[in-house]
Amino acid sequence: MKKKYSDMTVGESLIESLKQAVDYEQGKKVEGVRSRKISIAPLPHYSSSKIKEIRNKLGFSQSAFAYIIGVSKKTIEAWEAGKNDPQGPAQRMLMLMEKDHRFIEKYSLVMTT
Repeated sequence: MKKKYSDMTVGESLIESLKQAVDYEQGKKVEGVRSRKISIAPLPHYSSSKIKEIRNKLGFSQSAFAYIIGVSKKTIEAWEAGKNDPQGPAQRMLMLMEKDHRFIEKYSLVMTT
């Protein structure tokens, strides 16, 4: 029968804890530890024409679109000219805007008056 932590010496509890950490890291079930597996959608790639299409469908100027995404107007110009590609967070923002044209309003990124 396994000892309870309260019945172990400090050294024994440290050794037991390290064994559990190794087991957990190796993917084994460890009593008292909850885990879940998730999968994350890969980052999409947007062509210059697709970026411009998304912006135009949403009805924003390059300046307004840049401000919403949190980049400069020059960055939007470079993306739409095919000189640069959006990275990480910008790719996710573009994906969300493409999938849900109300995303910007839904999360109060733009308020109409």
